[in-house]
Amino acid sequence: QVHLMESGGGLAQAGGSLRLSCAASGTIFSINSMGWHRQIPGKEREMVAGITNGGSAIYSNAVRGRFTISMDNAKNTVYLQMDNLKPEDSAHYYCTAVRVRSEKEDYPELWGQGTLVTVSS
Repeated sequence: QVHLMESGGGLAQAGGSLRLSCAASGTIFSINSMGWHRQIPGKEREMVAGITNGGSAIYSNAVRGRFTISMDNAKNTVYLQMDNLKPEDSAHYYCTAVRVRSEKEDYPELWGQGTLVTVSS
């Protein structure tokens, strides 16, 4: 069974940086794309950034120019480098993986459990 495990969340000051990581466990043959969403309590979950296994990336308007997504295909891991953080970036951040082919099962979409990012002003 394949799982996504996020790490790297925590507390940062406004203007500071954090780096999130998300690794897919299990015997994986391929992942089409990975990405990050975030959710503030009481609000809808929103897409933050996504990247294909070929390296094409997209960003939400809210983070473009401040966040950088990257993917290590060999490690089945996606990263989110968050710079110039703002208090409004505070949220639970969730990792996603799309079209995962593994040894025992194929998954159209997987979600991680989330990691909390808090940015103080």
